[in-house]
Amino acid sequence: MIQKIIIIYVLIFSQTLSAQTKVIIYGDDSYPPYSFLDSDRLTGIYTIILERVFDQMPDYEVELRGDDWKRSLAQIQRGFIFALYPPYKRANRPYMEFEVPILDEELVVYCRKEVLESARPNWPEDYYGLTIGNNTGFSVGGPQFWTAVKNGKIKVEETKGTPRSLLRLINGQVDCYMNDKISIQWELKKLIKEGRYDDDSLKQSAIISQEQGFLGFSTRGARYPFKNDFKKQYSNILEKMKKSGEIDAIVERFLE
Repeated sequence: MIQKIIIIYVLIFSQTLSAQTKVIIYGDDSYPPYSFLDSDRLTGIYTIILERVFDQMPDYEVELRGDDWKRSLAQIQRGFIFALYPPYKRANRPYMEFEVPILDEELVVYCRKEVLESARPNWPEDYYGLTIGNNTGFSVGGPQFWTAVKNGKIKVEETKGTPRSLLRLINGQVDCYMNDKISIQWELKKLIKEGRYDDDSLKQSAIISQEQGFLGFSTRGARYPFKNDFKKQYSNILEKMKKSGEIDAIVERFLE
């Protein structure tokens, strides 16, 4: 009798496991402290938040993988990736669907102090003639900024990842660098500890905008028949976590 009960439980458990839909989601592998590889393990604020969400979705077995941001954008555009984080919502990204924002981010400009000997509060007009650093594949700066770039009034140089971009700024290879405020401050603290930054030569300048990071879903629904159910469960759980204060707590703990 006991053996029969054990067999029944094993069969039920096996059916539950087999009923799980396996899902692979990609995250930026070089966007600390939000999403990055640490000893080949994907971590960061967005990663931890999403792990908590997916832990509450028993119908799905979700694997998070880190990859190059520009390559991931190209892959999801072709429908080869189900979902990607953390893109900003953009009209020029019709190949992704955006549901509930995960976090609010403040985009700012950091420059070398000598560049800021004259005040530059107006973005982007006060930055004409300068070379601005940007992470490869990042769509930040705003429409007026990119119009100025197109017209040759501002030069942009792209580098993969915040650490490399900041080192180029510190070394004088670009005049300024634009990115999320917390991401910049996080990396500068690490560079100070490593003896690669003097904690004095850079200064925050203009605030560009407020942005929101999302989990972007592929619009190629036919490839992913489970997408609508997944999005519904994901959005409901994320909203509950935001209202309960759990998201804020995750951010505070990580930054400590």
